[in-house]
Amino acid sequence: MAVLGTLLRNRRPDEQTHAWQQPNLAGPETLTVTSRDFTDHGPLDPRFTGTRVGGRNLSPHLGWSTPPAGTAELLLLIEDIDVPLGSTPAVHCLALVHEAHLPSPQELLPGALNKNTPAPGVTLLRSVVSRGYYGPEPLKGHGPHRYVFALYALATPLLTTPDRETLLKTRPRRLLENLTTPILARGRITGTSER
Repeated sequence: MAVLGTLLRNRRPDEQTHAWQQPNLAGPETLTVTSRDFTDHGPLDPRFTGTRVGGRNLSPHLGWSTPPAGTAELLLLIEDIDVPLGSTPAVHCLALVHEAHLPSPQELLPGALNKNTPAPGVTLLRSVVSRGYYGPEPLKGHGPHRYVFALYALATPLLTTPDRETLLKTRPRRLLENLTTPILARGRITGTSER
């Protein structure tokens, strides 16, 4: 498998396909996103990687600054922007975060994005695999992959529409491209993983 990774080493999605570049996901204010488990552009500990590569598939701690007034909920997106197969980054997790219901204000504790037992205040949406957090499993020999943990403050809640069930089943890229609620603020932190 390392041979395939080496052959594809220079193949990565165009930066314009990253969710961060989408005009409908831009926001006028900035959220500061942090983690007690990794530094921005620092490596993710093996316990946060996928089970197929020996990890625990545990989502890391995330914290953020106070969202602007009028924030209805937060949209959390985790994407591998270096995946070589396909023309767009791979969405590893997509979730709605309702701050009023979180066990700790302005943070998600490790494991909060578990597909079977998400933390109170977390609604898991579809990712490229299923629902919940899927840790990094980059192609061996492909080089370091960047995993962007982006948080968006939404002005209106997503799941209060009559289309709630449809929205829960919508593929992540389509949901992101068709998002029309105003983004009040956004922020991100990036972790890396390599095999």
